[in-house]
Amino acid sequence: MAFINCDFFSETLGFSTSMSVILPQETKRQIGMEGSKKKEKYPTLYLLHGLSDDNTIWMRRTSIERYVADLGIAVVMPNVSRGYYTDMAKGYKYFEFVSEELIDLAQSFFPLSDKREDNFVAGLSMGGYGAFKLALARPEKFSAAASLSGSLDMASRVLEIPKEDAMRCEFENIFGDLHKLKGSNNDLFYLADKLIESDLPKPRLYQCCGTEDFLYKDNIEFKKYIEEKDIFDYTYEEGPGTHEWGYWDSKIKSVLKWINQ
Repeated sequence: MAFINCDFFSETLGFSTSMSVILPQETKRQIGMEGSKKKEKYPTLYLLHGLSDDNTIWMRRTSIERYVADLGIAVVMPNVSRGYYTDMAKGYKYFEFVSEELIDLAQSFFPLSDKREDNFVAGLSMGGYGAFKLALARPEKFSAAASLSGSLDMASRVLEIPKEDAMRCEFENIFGDLHKLKGSNNDLFYLADKLIESDLPKPRLYQCCGTEDFLYKDNIEFKKYIEEKDIFDYTYEEGPGTHEWGYWDSKIKSVLKWINQ
């Protein structure tokens, strides 16, 4: 495998940022690794970080490079800071960046497929929200999305934060009036409803969460909603686990297996 830290300028954000990229490499002599066969254009997993992290975190906390070594897929890990994969009310256009510019740049820099069936997105916590948001809002680009311990019911969650809490102010900078988040393009439930009513393709969805995770309630609410609609090809898994990297390192292997079904 090849691992590349790519620094580049974003026209959308107006500043330099980074993405980390894993590319398949056909190898015969690398000890402990099976290299995949070279393809002209590689299927790609866009792998998203959580609120406190950046584009390097999946490589630092999991064995993602080893897990994809024999699968023949590339992995693109962007940096969106604390922007919640959202065009911020007071800040930067992180959703436009990750859903448009990042993909175009990654496909121009590296041998990545632009076919919908070859493009997937996954993430943890904030990145789980981002993964489902990208797939539901841009279903023509992604054939499958996976959320690991995702912040999925944001419209309810943000209103539970005390007004004097610094996180409340941060979310207001991101989403604007928090009472208007429900039913907006930043509400996953609303995005799913819009997609169901449209003729656009429906992405496959995978969702998992530990039963001791503080976001478990969010995940149960979204699970109930999706299952009631009975429209999506939907997989849900739960079991013992909290909001930590041991759980996510284990579950990303399940995601990769699910993607390749």
